Amino acid sequence: MRKLVRLSVAIGGFLIVTSLIFTGIIFLILLNMIEIDILADPATTSVLTMIFSAIGVLDFIAGILLITKK
Repeated sequence: MRKLVRLSVAIGGFLIVTSLIFTGIIFLILLNMIEIDILADPATTSVLTMIFSAIGVLDFIAGILLITKK
């Protein structure tokens, strides 16, 4: 059971760092330091979609691990 708690903490830490990176990217776009055209091409859009989907799945798994913790 202790390994599951460590795993969920590791996944949670990864999600926090990833969300900070994405928030920083959005903040830089809003300040016009990065052009939005860089993120608008089809290849980047599909990669970002896969990244957000993977983050969602990891978040769901971490939630299940924490709910089943006794």
